[in-house]
Amino acid sequence: MEPCPTPVRPEAIVVGGSAGALNALSTLLADLPDEFTVPMVIVLHLPRRKPSVLAEVLSAKAGRPVREPQDKEPVSSSMIYVAPADYHLLIDQGRTFALSVDEPVNFSLPSIDVLFESAADVFGARLVGVLLSGASADGARGLKAIEDAGGTAIVQAPEDAAMSAMPNAAIALCEHACVLSAKEIREHLLRLAGSDRA
Repeated sequence: MEPCPTPVRPEAIVVGGSAGALNALSTLLADLPDEFTVPMVIVLHLPRRKPSVLAEVLSAKAGRPVREPQDKEPVSSSMIYVAPADYHLLIDQGRTFALSVDEPVNFSLPSIDVLFESAADVFGARLVGVLLSGASADGARGLKAIEDAGGTAIVQAPEDAAMSAMPNAAIALCEHACVLSAKEIREHLLRLAGSDRA
């Protein structure tokens, strides 16, 4: 297992997960301190064609607003964004969001790979990618793209995840991924973001 690096302060954090990831997300976001200002963008696999209450659920955990971004909206500091159901969420070169109704990727819409790969193109080494519990391989290729761009790749430890398929797929692809429990991921993100409450 790679030791987790402590690179320059990231400009964005992208997080992906599927089955079982909500518990890990709740740990990551619990009562975030005010000084945690790095924007966080989350893709969680959601039931198709149903309204999502994920933003409201996560907002209650984080103690700050969580919302679905609009097309062409700039990525703003201190914000937590979640991908809307039935859209791929991308980050464009102008550091603005883009919504796409292209075909599912890895049977998923939104797809974690789509977000991770687009964010890697924009933020490069100043990006942190986090892949949590899930039952598919979505996100592994995107996390590899983040690693290849010089960013930091973090995977929830398979033994800590409710569903280990997604973490295992990422570990197999990403040579330098940090493998941590959800609690350790939270502590690491707080350190990277410059908080003293790690």
